[in-house]
Amino acid sequence: MTSSSEGTPPAGSRPRRPDTSHPPSPLPSRPPRRPGGGPSDSRPSYPPGPPPVNSPASVPGGSPRALRRRPPRFSAGSSPTFPAGRPEPRRVVVTGLGALSSIGTGTADFTAGLRAGRSGVSPITAFDTAGFAHANGCQVPDFDPHRLLRRIDPAEYGRAAQFSAAAARMAVVDAGLSPGDLRRVRCQISVGTTDGESYDLDRITETHLHRGPSAVTAQAARRIPAARLGIAVARELGLADVEILTIGTACSAGNYSIGNGLDAIRQGDADFALCGGADAFCRKTFAAFYRLGTIAPDCCRPFDTRRQGILTGEGAGLLLLESLDSALARGARIYAEVLGYGLNCDAHHPVAPEEESVARCLQLALDDAGVKHEEVDLISAHGTGTRANDVTESRAVRRVYGDSPPRTISLKSMLGHTMGAASALGAIACSLAITHGFIPPTINHRTTDPECAVDCVPNQAVDADLRIVQNNGLAFGGNNAAVVLGRYEGREL
Repeated sequence: MTSSSEGTPPAGSRPRRPDTSHPPSPLPSRPPRRPGGGPSDSRPSYPPGPPPVNSPASVPGGSPRALRRRPPRFSAGSSPTFPAGRPEPRRVVVTGLGALSSIGTGTADFTAGLRAGRSGVSPITAFDTAGFAHANGCQVPDFDPHRLLRRIDPAEYGRAAQFSAAAARMAVVDAGLSPGDLRRVRCQISVGTTDGESYDLDRITETHLHRGPSAVTAQAARRIPAARLGIAVARELGLADVEILTIGTACSAGNYSIGNGLDAIRQGDADFALCGGADAFCRKTFAAFYRLGTIAPDCCRPFDTRRQGILTGEGAGLLLLESLDSALARGARIYAEVLGYGLNCDAHHPVAPEEESVARCLQLALDDAGVKHEEVDLISAHGTGTRANDVTESRAVRRVYGDSPPRTISLKSMLGHTMGAASALGAIACSLAITHGFIPPTINHRTTDPECAVDCVPNQAVDADLRIVQNNGLAFGGNNAAVVLGRYEGREL
């Protein structure tokens, strides 16, 4: 029975490419509870990702740094006890990636876009922009749900749910699995979002106002619930006995979902987790940011003295997580190890970020991962390109990392602000950067604002030996989430 819930969950070197000449080991099985797959499960073909570069497994000039296993979290003064028969927390790795964005769809194209510093900016065509002085955005070009989806009828789902389901199928294929493999094991699905299906809600509202309530069809109404973003994933993959969560913490929701999936795997509640975020363009959100005076007229320039705000974007990012034991047993490619995450909600202000709270969230993630700040090689910042956010986040980074923080980039200079998908696409970009040994640039950059004082890797990607990366997601209302990813060195358990 499919379950669905909405809300916020409780707070709480390089991967070894396996020998693919042998078939993977069988997955753990359980008694089947649903019919098997059929021709509808045939997998669409996606171009393979580029091979990882050959970079040393140690820090130049030093000894290899072991990625320490994060100790389980306990309240102050408590002792680490586990229920009888309950194993200790498992290590968790990323083995599948699915990306839909304005700069590339699929792992290979998305990686190429990141390396090239590709801009996804174009005039918005998703809705009528009459009345707005400027209306650039970052749309997913040429999205064809009939090409990317196999089981569900696109007409029954909104654009964000279509994004979510397509990205999930990509992640499963990228992990070397089939939907049938997932039906034999315990899976969890968590999808973060800001707007849900607000594009469809906008259209229904317009229909209701101009033509009356009788003109609103049942099919149009069925597309609206935000829970459909996760339900679409389950139905596209034919998963019937699965936990589904929609997480609505806005621009940090992707990281919230990854943290939720991490907990499910490491505590043994699931064998695989599909987690990330999705959002599609809608007039409501664009108009809200426009009224706040935070929409840039041409492009997004994070950390630059000339920055004028965000560009709204759309897309989806889904990651497939599994235990390290499972990945090694089936000979899976490992993009990164999920070392830990941090969450907090300060409720400081409806829209303004709070420096101390952001810094605390970043430190919570490092503590959960068992990582020292000097071990972090890169920060993927929230980096919206607004006057307030960039200064606040930069100051928070320096509070945690000191006056010489790691290089700190903003993908929103390329992707725009993809709302609930933002930190999920950030986590995918970080996983690819670790795997392929490069740092994506912050484009549109000319002069760094002295109040920001970070090395944002301006305009051109650079090669780098990355071992530990932090991915930030900050949202309205003080909903902050950070995830720490590390390179899996290929050591035995």
